[in-house]
Amino acid sequence: MEQFRNIGLMGRPGNASVADTLDYLRTFLEKRGIRVIFDEDTAALMPHNGLQVCTRAMLGEVCDLVIVVGGDGSFLHAARSLARFNKPVLGINRGRLGFLTDVSPDEIDAKIAAVLDGDYTLEQRFLLNMELRSGGSPVGEGLALNDVVLHAGKSVHMIEFELYIEGQFVYRQRSDGLIIATPTGSTAYALSGGGPIMHPRLDAMVLVPMHPHTLSSRPIVVDGNSEIKLLICTEDINPLVSCDAQPGATVRAGDWVYVNKHPFKLKVLHPPGHDFYAACRTKLGWSSHLAKGDE
Repeated sequence: MEQFRNIGLMGRPGNASVADTLDYLRTFLEKRGIRVIFDEDTAALMPHNGLQVCTRAMLGEVCDLVIVVGGDGSFLHAARSLARFNKPVLGINRGRLGFLTDVSPDEIDAKIAAVLDGDYTLEQRFLLNMELRSGGSPVGEGLALNDVVLHAGKSVHMIEFELYIEGQFVYRQRSDGLIIATPTGSTAYALSGGGPIMHPRLDAMVLVPMHPHTLSSRPIVVDGNSEIKLLICTEDINPLVSCDAQPGATVRAGDWVYVNKHPFKLKVLHPPGHDFYAACRTKLGWSSHLAKGDE
């Protein structure tokens, strides 16, 4: 097991409860002899002077572990910044759903102590790379842990596009858009669109149509190493393509959107007791009743 001597802390700006948790966590870690380092934006939340601070990019270089305090959105933001450094990331939930941030603030003493003592598990989560090409030239790119989404933005219009998987034509579709999600993102926006829940260890992507103009269009699960291409056919509006719900890039008729697996994976650290199906029961409201004899 890795020894965590330098731990980076990141939090969501503009939230007092996040600042309180960060301060408590800082004190807890320093009492354990851990060197605590904040990224610049997070340090601005703190009421103390004399904190060790560095840029977000440098955080991935100098730390053995990064702890993110916030919701899943904060975790996604951290993931996109830190994946290339191959350092584990752990989430403390100060948001709502918290599929990725699986430690609650009142569990810090017990669960973070267990992690520091070497009791944890690591998962590898892959990300998606998006490239936008216009006239054959790259004009935009993005990175997503959850999903890449083609959508109409603020317009109430259907989008027409062609889908290609591994160079093979799949269909031409009119819909509100398309969600291309990783297993991590299968419990996010893709789930609300009717997509399947995929276990995080699966090496697969799911393509979920958004309100397609046909009853026969269904989600498609493909190999995680597939190359996905979208040809934009809509001419009356300019749709957007977004990564992890970040501000989108405008696409026009004739543009191509390429989506494939990013070369770097994110190391997600879980404290003892983590259970994906237990998280589904808790977060999604599944029944927790055990049948007789199943105990």
